[in-house]
Amino acid sequence: MKFYVDTSVWGGHEDEEFEEWTLPFFEQARKGNFVIVISDLTLRELLPAPERVRKLTKTIPDEFLEVISLNEKAESLASAYLNEGVLTQKFESDAQHIAMATILKVDSLISWNFKHMVNFFRIKQYNSINLKFGYQTIDIRTPKEVIYGNGD
Repeated sequence: MKFYVDTSVWGGHEDEEFEEWTLPFFEQARKGNFVIVISDLTLRELLPAPERVRKLTKTIPDEFLEVISLNEKAESLASAYLNEGVLTQKFESDAQHIAMATILKVDSLISWNFKHMVNFFRIKQYNSINLKFGYQTIDIRTPKEVIYGNGD
């Protein structure tokens, strides 16, 4: 399994509301239960985060971590999400995360962003646009939905 992990999940490691599910998610990643995909965009978004959050990416063994960069295809698809009104320009980076995950054909994009990503109606809109432009649909979940058992 390969999961694109957005910025909210890395931050969720230090958030009382989300740590119950985020901590075992990252523990399972360290064990190799799945591969985490992280983008240059996520790394930039983590720059203002506390040091312990920024260093969290270094705790995932290299063989279970794939770093990707925003490219023209993803920029174009993200623009389609904005042009079609799924998100406003203010949330362009969210559109870019979804576009990168779509183009990479990950098993799921993992997020705690319920307003713009883990949102039934928006997912339908993203997938409608994905199909319109010849891409596959994207699955978007929370860490809670993809961890195995209680973290073991």
